[in-house]
Amino acid sequence: MSDMNRSFSGSMPEFYDRILVPVMFEPFARDLAERLRGMNSGHVLEIAAGTGVVTRALARVLPAEVAITATDLNPAMLDRAKSHPDLERVRWQEADALALPFTDGLFDYVVCQFGVMFFPDKQAGFREALRVLRPAGRFLFSVWGNREGSVLEVATKVVGEFLRRDPVSLVSPPYNDVVMVQAELSTAGFASITAEDLTKSAHSASAREAAVSMCHGGLVRAAIESQMPERLGEITDVAAAAIAARFGDGPIESPLHALLFTAVRPAD
Repeated sequence: MSDMNRSFSGSMPEFYDRILVPVMFEPFARDLAERLRGMNSGHVLEIAAGTGVVTRALARVLPAEVAITATDLNPAMLDRAKSHPDLERVRWQEADALALPFTDGLFDYVVCQFGVMFFPDKQAGFREALRVLRPAGRFLFSVWGNREGSVLEVATKVVGEFLRRDPVSLVSPPYNDVVMVQAELSTAGFASITAEDLTKSAHSASAREAAVSMCHGGLVRAAIESQMPERLGEITDVAAAAIAARFGDGPIESPLHALLFTAVRPAD
């Protein structure tokens, strides 16, 4: 089991899905699904689906005539995704995005939200997405942009001080150099590559709620659990104070920045 899978097992998928997903991931999931609205038939593949926030958005937007397959390498995350209601139409499958268990040219779209950053071999992942797409099929994926000025930046600074770690090491690895990413997609064989800046807001009712969202789910929680699990409450309190000092203690709206890449498999 990889370090990532080990971290996101046990109760972690539930924490991640219940605490962090609504704040950070759901706004972008709705945006991504809306980009496929108007699709009336065909087959969509989601890779690195996690607990299924994009899957649920796709199921709401797309008609039943569109098949949806959602995959992830982590069985615990997929189990959590499957637990949500009204997803009987979705085919769930444990799969490695770098070695997809599908035949060539099967899908009209491949989508991935905030998963590409973790691919150990991005060229392999891009080549697999290209391979399973039909000619003229599209690959859409998002990565995190600049985190400056966000609640996450404040919280990870606090956690980094407690754990004596660089705050950057507590979150997903950066993969937002547009020129570099476009070049790597082109090398893999994609064409018509675009990158769009997206800004959404993370909503929290209070600094305390924001601190819980940032510290109790996801990679930050995994880091705390691995080094100082007994100090989670203390770390959360300090993070809440730091967030209140930056944003105030009332309702908070913090900017979240992402990049959405779109690439097309050339027609034969």
